[in-house]
Amino acid sequence: MNFKAVRNSFISGLLMLAPVAVTIFVINFLITTLGGPTSRVFFFFVDEATLEKNPLLHILLIIVSAFIVVVLITLFGWFTSFIIGKFFMGWLDRTVSSVPLVRSVYMTVKQIVDTFAKSDKAVFRKTVLVEFPRKGVYVIGFVTGDCSGEIQDKTREEVINVFVPTTPNPTSGFLILVPKHEVIELEMSVADGMKAIISGGAVMPPTGDKKRESGPDELSS
Repeated sequence: MNFKAVRNSFISGLLMLAPVAVTIFVINFLITTLGGPTSRVFFFFVDEATLEKNPLLHILLIIVSAFIVVVLITLFGWFTSFIIGKFFMGWLDRTVSSVPLVRSVYMTVKQIVDTFAKSDKAVFRKTVLVEFPRKGVYVIGFVTGDCSGEIQDKTREEVINVFVPTTPNPTSGFLILVPKHEVIELEMSVADGMKAIISGGAVMPPTGDKKRESGPDELSS
C-alpha cells in the first residue's frame, strides 16, 4: 500500500468518524460545561461529603442539571415568541449594544445569527464550478444568492454570489462575484461538494448515471 492510498484511507476514516466525534463533543459539552457548574446551583442542598461517597449520584446530578439547562433554554425560546418576550429581548439588545467594549462582539454575533435564523432557504443553494483564481483553473464553489444593489448596478453583466471554501478548512474562503453565464452548475449536492473540499479531493462523489453529453450545465440566465 503506497502513501497515497494510506492518506486516502486516513481521510476517509476521519470523515466516517466525524459525526460520532461531534456527537460525543456535544454530549460532553452539555454534561461538563453546563451540567457540572449548574449542579451545585440546582442541588445546593446535597453536601460534598455525600457526593464523594456516592460518585454515581454525583454523575447523575450533573446529567440531570444539564437536562434542566436544556429545558430552561427551550422555555426561554418559547417565551421570546410572545410580545412580552420580544419586548424583553429588545430591551436586552439595546442595553448590551450600549456597552462600548461588548457592543462590537455582540453585534457581530447577532448579525451572523440573524442571517442564519431568518433565511428561508439554505445558505448554500447549489454546487457549482467557477474559474478561479484564473482562466482555465476550476474550483468548487457554492451559490449563496443573486447579487443585488449597488454592486449589481455597477457591473456590466448579471453576476451571482459564489462562496469558494478553502481546503481542508471550509469555514474560511473567498466571496467571488461571477457572471452568471460563466458559472457551471453541478449535479452533486452541497454535502458531496463539501466532502470533496474537506478531503482535498480524496473523496469525490460518483458521476451521475444520466450525464448530458454536452457537459455540465450552465446556470440559466
